[in-house]
Amino acid sequence: MRGWAAALGPALLIGALLTGCGQPGSTDGSGSTAGPGSTDRSGNAGPTDSPSATATPPEELCTKVVAYWSRKTLDDDTYGDYQSMGLSNGQYEILRKVVDAARAEQKRAGTKAAERLIDRRTRAGCEEWYREGGPSNGPWQ
Repeated sequence: MRGWAAALGPALLIGALLTGCGQPGSTDGSGSTAGPGSTDRSGNAGPTDSPSATATPPEELCTKVVAYWSRKTLDDDTYGDYQSMGLSNGQYEILRKVVDAARAEQKRAGTKAAERLIDRRTRAGCEEWYREGGPSNGPWQ
């Protein structure tokens, strides 16, 4: 039960990041609506219709989630189930490579060096993975 609860926190965080804070057309407290493309009382434009204006790039989300679980895996000295971590198969492959390298670095140069390696390698792995198509590479990627 403990592993399930530990995986729930990051999954809820990711869900909150992906859904945002408000709904288009919801009121702003003054009775007026504050939907995409609307203007406030001063005539200033509201949020744009472009999802990229507020969305976190997928490679950045990948980096945050994989780095988090890489640190946990390094600390716990064991690999968990990628599905309970909320990772795709491709993200889990990045994690395994990163953690293997981080364990070697930790033995050689200490924990701080291993954490820096996790940050570098996770970012590079996620950027490469999304540059090549990310989860659309195949049915289990």
